[in-house]
Amino acid sequence: MMASSPICLLSKASKTKSWLWHRRLSHLNFGAINHLARQGLVRGLPKLKFEKDHLCSACAMGKSTKKTHKPKFEDTNQEKLYLLHLDLCRPMRVESVNEKKYILIIVDDYSRFTWVKFLRSKDEKPTFIIKFLKMIQVRLNVPVRRIRTDNGTEFVNQTLRDYYEEVGISHETSVTRSPQQNGVVERRNRTLIEAARTMLIYAQVPLFLWAEAVATACFTKNRSIIRLRHGKTPYELLYSKLPDLSFFHVFGALCYPTNNSEN
Repeated sequence: MMASSPICLLSKASKTKSWLWHRRLSHLNFGAINHLARQGLVRGLPKLKFEKDHLCSACAMGKSTKKTHKPKFEDTNQEKLYLLHLDLCRPMRVESVNEKKYILIIVDDYSRFTWVKFLRSKDEKPTFIIKFLKMIQVRLNVPVRRIRTDNGTEFVNQTLRDYYEEVGISHETSVTRSPQQNGVVERRNRTLIEAARTMLIYAQVPLFLWAEAVATACFTKNRSIIRLRHGKTPYELLYSKLPDLSFFHVFGALCYPTNNSEN
C-alpha cells in the first residue's frame, strides 16, 4: 500500500480561510502556501490543506506578463551578504503619498532576502546605498564582499567607486541591454510589481498607494517565498529563526487606530 502524502493528512481549510491566507500573503500561489504549512517553515499559519476552488481575478489581471527568459543556473554563494544584487525600477507614472517615484531593490544572493527603498530622484541613490551597506553590515555582523548592478550612472559613479575602494567591496556590472545578467534582482523586481499590482486591484484603492503595496509585498515575500536550495524562507536564512505570520492582514483591510491616552 502506498504511503499517504503528508499534505493529504492535513485537515482541509475552509474556502474562506484558504482565500484569506492567499490574500494575506500578497496573493501567494496555493502550492507555496501549502508547502509553508506542511513543512512548518513559519509560525502563525494554520497547519491545514489550502485549496484553490476558482481563479483569482485580481491575480489574472495583476500577474499577466510576457514570456520570460529561462533563468541561468549557477552556483550561489553560501554566505549571507557575500553578494548583493541592486536594481532601480523605472519611474512610476503616479507619485506615492510621499512624492516618491523610484524603487531601489536590493537582494541578498544567498537568502534572496529583499529590501526596498523609495526615492524621489536618482540623485538620492548613492547616499542611500552607502548608508544601507554600513547599516546592514553592523546589524548582521557580516561583511558585504560583492555588489552586482547594471551600468546605469546611478550605480557607476565616483562617489560609490570611492566608497567601494575604501571598504574593499568588488563592484560587478552587467553588459548594456542585458538585464538577464542581473536576473536575480530583475525577477524579484517583477515579482514585487506583479504582487503590488494585484493587491491594488483586489483592494480597489488609489494608485498613489503603490509604495505601500510594494512594501507590503516585500515584507510578506521575505517571510513566505521558499528558497528551494535550502528549504527555508529568506527571513529564516538571514535571521536564523522562523518568521511569524500570525499578525498578517489582507492589504487594504479596514482597520481602526486605538487611542489609549486619556486626552
